[in-house]
Amino acid sequence: MDNGPPFYREGLPTTISRTEKQRWRSSASSSKSSSSRPSILLAFFSCLAWLYIAGRLWQDAENRTLLANLLIKNSSERPKVLTVEDKLMVLGCKDLERRIVETEMEITLAKSQGFLNNQLKSSSNKKLLAVIGIYTGFGSKLRRNSFRGSWIPDGDSLKKLEERGIVIRFVIGRSPNRGDSLDRNIDEENRTTKDFLILDAHEEADEESAKKAKFFFSTAVQNWDAEFYVKVDNNINLNLDGLIELLETRRGQDSLYIGCMKSGEVVSEAGKPWYEPDWWKFGDQKSYFRHASGSLFILSRNFAQYININSASLKTYAHEDTSVGSWMMGIQATYIDDTRIKYAHLVERRKGFEELCI
Repeated sequence: MDNGPPFYREGLPTTISRTEKQRWRSSASSSKSSSSRPSILLAFFSCLAWLYIAGRLWQDAENRTLLANLLIKNSSERPKVLTVEDKLMVLGCKDLERRIVETEMEITLAKSQGFLNNQLKSSSNKKLLAVIGIYTGFGSKLRRNSFRGSWIPDGDSLKKLEERGIVIRFVIGRSPNRGDSLDRNIDEENRTTKDFLILDAHEEADEESAKKAKFFFSTAVQNWDAEFYVKVDNNINLNLDGLIELLETRRGQDSLYIGCMKSGEVVSEAGKPWYEPDWWKFGDQKSYFRHASGSLFILSRNFAQYININSASLKTYAHEDTSVGSWMMGIQATYIDDTRIKYAHLVERRKGFEELCI
């Protein structure tokens, strides 16, 4: 078979059949398609490579910008060289800080020794026997009036009692909404009766009784110079003459913590009465230390001063009586479990209220 061109044979044009033409065209088209396929794949991979390189360049540019900004920021925050004036200023600030600390220590020492600038003296400059604070609330006006008509004197009788060295005040804080009708009603009642000790820095609330104790003793010792400071609940009728007799027998004694001493189980289950959120601090036995019942207890003057000086750092628990008891454990306190309080010779229990000692 001759291998020459299909249209010529021995240099002469020949006639090609239709079938041979179709075969020749199909073979040509297949050769073209097979040769273009690698080109398409090459172009596709080239595009991918270009996109990858462009993305890396863009990321590198962002990283360079971020690093440049950080460098600028760090250079601006770099400490400058201190001049002689700057060094003298730093030394002066340190010296001032040292003198402030020394002054605070001197003030604390002066307060502990009884030098209180805003301490009010009685008209005769005689030390009082006791300041009695009766806890009260905004909704207890009827109970206050009943006390005024029973064991608490009023008017001129209250002044005569103060001349004997006994100051009695209803103790209350301020409303959470300062200046509202609750505060105004107390101020108006106080203008008439003049028998309130209003704790302006304390927010009155049942759950804040422990903090109220700190404010009461601190304010009382700053306003009156007395031998003893007595806290009384408003659910008891007090035998005032019996209390005065008890205090007279203890006159001149320091470091006294007098009351109905008790202890009890620490309630660790939330939602139950007398729940203590810090129950885990009382050990595995979950038992309170000895402390005076909150219905009535007495502190001598030096302990009231101690609370006043250290009120910012004294830990408070959920209840007032255990809080005060914890403060007494850290100092040299003489615990007096007085039977006259324990067996209600000083206290007449009001109907509907629990006993003084439990």
